[in-house]
Amino acid sequence: MDVKMTPQLERVLRVFLEDVAAPRYGYELMKAAKLASGTLYPQLTRLEHEGLVASHWETPTEQSQRPRRYYRLTGEGVRVARLEIAQLSQNRAQGVPGTGRPATGGTA
Repeated sequence: MDVKMTPQLERVLRVFLEDVAAPRYGYELMKAAKLASGTLYPQLTRLEHEGLVASHWETPTEQSQRPRRYYRLTGEGVRVARLEIAQLSQNRAQGVPGTGRPATGGTA
């Protein structure tokens, strides 16, 4: 699987890897990864298309709630995310040009 690692994608994957069993909804991911919806949702769509993320809609339990779409890494997604993050960390430790510092904040 060929994943083009960007600082924004790194932030999304790190959020997912904090608890791989926890489904995350879009707004929660936006806040945790500090990304705008226009950056986050295309990434989620691409990851889902590649089989690295699965999603499902949750039906609201109360009438006042809106439906939420939840995302989580697939087994392959967990494997790829861990490998990509490990490779990125190793490249940074070795001073590989273009890997920069870890993404810690800001918006896309």
